[in-house]
Amino acid sequence: MASKNQGSAPRALVVEDIKVDCVVLLRMLHKLNCEATVAHNGKEAIDLFLEGKTFDIVFFDKDMPVMTGPEAVTKIRAMGATEVKIVGVSADFGGMEAFMGAGADAFVPKPMKLETLDYMLQEIIGKKNLSG
Repeated sequence: MASKNQGSAPRALVVEDIKVDCVVLLRMLHKLNCEATVAHNGKEAIDLFLEGKTFDIVFFDKDMPVMTGPEAVTKIRAMGATEVKIVGVSADFGGMEAFMGAGADAFVPKPMKLETLDYMLQEIIGKKNLSG
């Protein structure tokens, strides 16, 4: 379900219920020339996929109201979204196990560093250019 448009900016979905964490991640993504959409919980993220929206990378917080990050990751993978890179992001102990067990591609502890984010986006751009 990931975008394959060569040369286009990577499209990210940020799934985060804490406003400050969301703003920080959005600012870093914009600094790295990435288009970003926000969902405030796992259910909102799933609804975007059901509407046919596509993303190159999704950043999920772990503990959110309505539906947690790992629950949403499991559902999104079950919907057939296998090409989108899913990254779990959490300060919680046990976050990595929860996300990797749910089908995430990577886990990054909070707070996320700009260099880490840049590396992940460069990886996505490289794959888009190879397959584009």
